[in-house]
This record gives sequence, structure tokens and C-alpha cells, in this order.
Amino acid sequence: MLQTSDHYTVNGDTLSIVKAISSDQDYYWCRGQRDERPQSSYFSAGYIDVKALPISTLTVTPDSPVFTGETVNMTCVIESYSDWRYEWYKDSTNVSEHYSVNRDTLTIRGVEKADAGQFTCKGLRDGRPNSSQSSSAVYLTVMDLPPSTLTVTPDSPVFTGETVNMTCVIESYSDWRYEWDKDSTKVSEHYTVNRDTLSIRGVKKSDAGQFTCKGLRDGRPNSSQSSSAVSLSVTDLKPKPELTSDPAGAALTGNTVTLTCRMDLSTGWDFYWYKHTPNSETKTETNSYRVNIDSVSDGGQYWCRAGRGKPVYYTQFGDALWVNVTVSPKAVVTVQPDERVFRGETVTLRCDIKWGGDTEWTYRWEIEGKIDYQYKNSVSQISTQEWNISSVDHVHSGKYTCTGQKNTQCSQRSDAVTLNVSAGAQAAVRVSPQPWLTEGDSVTLICEVTGSSTGWTFSWFRDDDHLSDSSRGAGGSYTLSPAALQHTGVYTCRAERGRPAYYTNYSNTQPLWITGVSPSVSLVVSPSRSQHFSSESLSLRCKDQSNSTGWTVRRYTDRNTEDCSKQTGSTCRIVSLSTSDTGVYWCQSESGEKCHPLNITVH
Repeated sequence: MLQTSDHYTVNGDTLSIVKAISSDQDYYWCRGQRDERPQSSYFSAGYIDVKALPISTLTVTPDSPVFTGETVNMTCVIESYSDWRYEWYKDSTNVSEHYSVNRDTLTIRGVEKADAGQFTCKGLRDGRPNSSQSSSAVYLTVMDLPPSTLTVTPDSPVFTGETVNMTCVIESYSDWRYEWDKDSTKVSEHYTVNRDTLSIRGVKKSDAGQFTCKGLRDGRPNSSQSSSAVSLSVTDLKPKPELTSDPAGAALTGNTVTLTCRMDLSTGWDFYWYKHTPNSETKTETNSYRVNIDSVSDGGQYWCRAGRGKPVYYTQFGDALWVNVTVSPKAVVTVQPDERVFRGETVTLRCDIKWGGDTEWTYRWEIEGKIDYQYKNSVSQISTQEWNISSVDHVHSGKYTCTGQKNTQCSQRSDAVTLNVSAGAQAAVRVSPQPWLTEGDSVTLICEVTGSSTGWTFSWFRDDDHLSDSSRGAGGSYTLSPAALQHTGVYTCRAERGRPAYYTNYSNTQPLWITGVSPSVSLVVSPSRSQHFSSESLSLRCKDQSNSTGWTVRRYTDRNTEDCSKQTGSTCRIVSLSTSDTGVYWCQSESGEKCHPLNITVH
């Protein structure tokens, strides 16, 4: 017995099957029942045959994807029964009234991307069955037509007489034919066309306008989009460039001059350069040209012009530019106080450039020297004319050169000056003609700095006292003429130079002995010899032929001048000699007169 449900409903003597399905196909029985006699009727049997609704099939022409602007036909095919009416759905919405429908076909003319979506169809009719099944969904994909790009060479504006090439570029699909429009009018037949390129030879002002292109082909898609419009401007004024140079003034040999051919024009130009005569030609892709100024002959007149296209369209020549060339001056390096200097001195290097103009130079110093026992080249950060080294050291030894620069021009490099840095300077003294002389003779003491002779001033000392009578000195010489007895003594010297002053070490000692014509005092040594030995005793006595009082024995040892330490009257006695007693001994009066010096050497 069937149970009533949403699918089966009973109303009195009627059983209803809601939305019958194939499984409902079967035999069905029924009978009546009542409370009185007879209480039931016989069963009655019936067979229900359930068939599926007719199938709908949706076909689309042309195949998806379709391209914007195409006409799309959708046909709903129901092969059983007839007299169908058709409904069309896009994304589950009835769109039958939005498109053109002719019986079983829906047509979309000039399809747009908004028409893309899921399409279905089904049939309706007055008899049974009164509808078909809905078709399977068909997705309509709509794509843009391939884009076209119009390129123009040379860049606009162009000049009358040039050749203009327009190229229509379509990157997808192949076998294109091309159409060209100028101001919305087809012009393909008015110009030379070679496949994707339209050429305008000897362009005129009347050729100016808005140009577009598009492609056509036999297959799908059968056309491209029209390109964006490109404006072609044509001018009949032939351009004239301006030629300039950097530097603008006189060029120096050994440098370069950059010529610039200036034009307020679009890109795509080559530049042509001429020297002395327009018959010689050099071509560059940029508007600048570097000229190497090796000699004065590289100066003279220069011209330029620009050109582009095939055949080449040339601008006018720019006005001639005269490049003046002057021989580059050579820098000269000088060193103060000298190329041979000593550790601790102040050194000044100066770069001089003889140049007639008022040009402000900047300077570049280079050093080739030995650093960490390896020869290296370096460029100093100093850019001034003078370079001061306040306390020179061995690391500053090397070859120094300089160049001057004004704007982009450089002088010739100077010859190298070699700076030699030595250890502390040593003064040395010598005497001419001899250190032993008679009063009234002339003698000259000469002070020299070992290995150096430039820029020194000298100071003289006698018995460690500074001699202020500088009028006797000339350079490194100290002259006594005539020599007097009081000039006897031990002389040393020292040199200085620079600011602040740099001093040498003190020189060696140089005794100078002046005796009278008939000396009244003599130094008597006992034992009487010039060489003695340590631990021996020595006696020295001042012997005056008339009176020996008032005389003392003095000595100079290791640069110290002193009285004899063990002295009684005019006699000096050294009980036990030592090597420190080596020196010069003499007799000296209370008035400072010195007589009879002797060298005593203790071994």
C-alpha cells in the first residue's frame, strides 16, 4: 500500500504522482472500501509508463572563443515532437528578449565582452510533452580582437623631402593584410605599401594628418583592432644645428675638445663632422664629438650637420666653429729648502705654470715612492699650488710631479723632482790653510753640512761660547785676518735653515792655535811625549821665561773646556790617566791669552 508523501498525494478516489520520474513506471492497483455490506470492491489494475522529457542541445557558431564584433548564432535542437517555442538563459536569467531570436536560433550581432557567460535553452509547446529538458550549459568566451600598433620612423615632426615609413605591428596570428587610414579615409592606394609598411617618399606638408592601421585575414579572427592614431607633422623649414665646443676658449695641446652639435629635434639622427673642409666626413650616433688636440695643427674650422633615414635626409650645416689651439705650458716643481732634506725638516713643494692669461689653475700632485719596501704610485689629495710637509720623514722620499688644470684642460706634466730624506743632518768643520799659526796670519774655518749645500746659515762657537761677530763669517766660512792670540781655542759650528728653523747636529771640534812671534810661555809636559797610557801619571806646567805666575793649565776634552782638575799654581798633575783625559791642553793667562796648545792622547 502506497504511503502518501510530497511525491504521492491522494484526494478521494484520485492518486496524484507529483513530478513523475522513471522509477514511478510500474503497475498500480486500487479498490474501494466501505462500512456496510458489501464492504469492498474488486481490485482494478493499471500500468503507468513514465518517459523522459525531450532532450535539448545547444550549439554555438562560430566556436568559442569568439572575438568582439563577430556575429554569434546559438541554435537549440530538440529532435522529437514539433511546434516548439524556445527560451534562452544566460547565467540562469532568461535573455530571450535581449537578443534577436528566429524560431530555434538566437543571434548576437557585434558581440561584446559583456555577452560572455553560461548559456542554456529549452523548448515549450502546447501539447504533451509541454516542455523539453534544459540543454547542457555552453560557455561563451569573448576575446578582444588582436591589437594593432602603428610606428612611424623617423619621429614626428618630419621635414619636407624626407622618407617616412609607417609600420603596422600585430603580434598575434599571421597572414595579415593591412589597411591604412588617414583622417578616417583609406589611403592604402595613395602610397607605397610593402606588406606591413607604408612608405611616403619625399613627404609634403599635405601628407600631415592622423594615421591609423588595422589588419585583415581570411581566418578567425578576420580583423584586428584599429591602432591608436599617430599624428604626422610635416614642416618645410630645414633645421640648422648650432656647433659649440667645451672648453669654449683656447684649447691646450695634449688635451681634448668636445664638440656638440645642438638641435631641438626628435631622436633618430646621426651626426656628421667636418674639419677644415666639408669634403671630409666623420659620422657619430650621438651629437658630441671628441677631438684629440695633439698639436697646433688640430685647431682650425669645424662644421657639423645631422642626417637620418634611407636615403639620408641632411639638415643644413651649422655655422663654422674655429678651434684655437695653444701649446700647453709645462709645469715646473721647485722644492724648498732642497731636494736633499733631513728628517724633521719642513719641506715646501711648489708647482709653477708660466701662462700668459689670468687663468686660475688647480693642481694635481703625483708621487712615485717606496712605501713598505715596495714602489707605489699615488695621487695626493692636495690641490693647491704649494704643498707643505711640516715634518718630513723617510716615507716622503720619492719622485714628485704636478700638473695644472683649468676647467677641462691640463698643462703638461712637470719633470719629476726627487725628494731624498736622510737621517739627522751633520755639520763638519775644517780649517784652511792650517790650525797652527802665528799671530798676524790669516786663517779660515769652513763649516759644511754633509751631503747638502743649499739654504743653510751657520753659527760658530769657540770653547762652547757663541761667537756673535758674524761679520767675520761669509756663508759657511769664518775668517780671522789677522789672527790674534785671543783667537786660540776649540771651534765648532752648527747650521740651520727653514721656518721653523731646523738645526743640524754640532760639528766636530777644530782646535785653532795662535802663538806670538816670540812666545814668553810654553807648556812643559812630563813625561815629554804626545801619547800616554791609562793609569800613568802626567805633569803639565806653564813655564814663563820671566814669571810663570798668573798662568793656568786648561784643557778641552769631549767638547768640554775646563781648568785642569789637579792644579797647583801653574802646574797640573794627573795622578792616574784615563782615556777621558784625551784632549787639547794649553796655558791661559788671567787676561785670557792662550799659549802653546798641545794634543795629549791617552790609550
